Amino acid sequence: MLKKSLLPLTLLLAMASAQAQSPAAPAAPATAAPAASSAAKKDLAARIIKLQQPAVEGLARSLVEQPAADLMERAALALPQRVAPDKRESTARDIQADVKKFVDDTVPLVRERAIKVAPLSAGALLEEKFTEDELRQVVTVLESPAFVKFQQIGPEMKNVLVEKLLADTRGTVEPRLRALEQSISKRLGIEEPAAATAPAKSAKPAKPASK
Repeated sequence: MLKKSLLPLTLLLAMASAQAQSPAAPAAPATAAPAASSAAKKDLAARIIKLQQPAVEGLARSLVEQPAADLMERAALALPQRVAPDKRESTARDIQADVKKFVDDTVPLVRERAIKVAPLSAGALLEEKFTEDELRQVVTVLESPAFVKFQQIGPEMKNVLVEKLLADTRGTVEPRLRALEQSISKRLGIEEPAAATAPAKSAKPAKPASK
């Protein structure tokens, strides 16, 4: 799945959307109409897209993996009704292998295409919505060592948050999860295994008779 954060690309698109939705400025004289995108703007937009290549590649991967995951989920639901019990395990392995091959073969194709079309689509949008000065500001932010460092610790921030959240909510969530599991098992007619009987305590050796 996505390994790199899509935050920068999302921010850029959000900025463009906000600018497009902002109240229109008073009409400028015809002589002040904006000129066609300059070579400098094209270079800056291309530079931004290049800086966002990990996010573009991650998006391409998600476009392939998400439908594959949906197919896997549907297959898992259909397996008990469509496949004999003695063949379910082998069929599930075959389906997993097919899905993995699809992802491995398709992701590189979509990723390569995404890298090619990003400048023509997202890059063109940047040129249209941003001034040259604004594009320079965006590049400055994206190339800032502090921002690069922030991106790099993204996975670490996620891990520590998840770890802390699990620790803080385990006592609340686990009992509810066990109750849900028991409820589902009861509705499906699945009997829970009987609790193991505690081993009997061994009898204490008899004291030898006193002489």
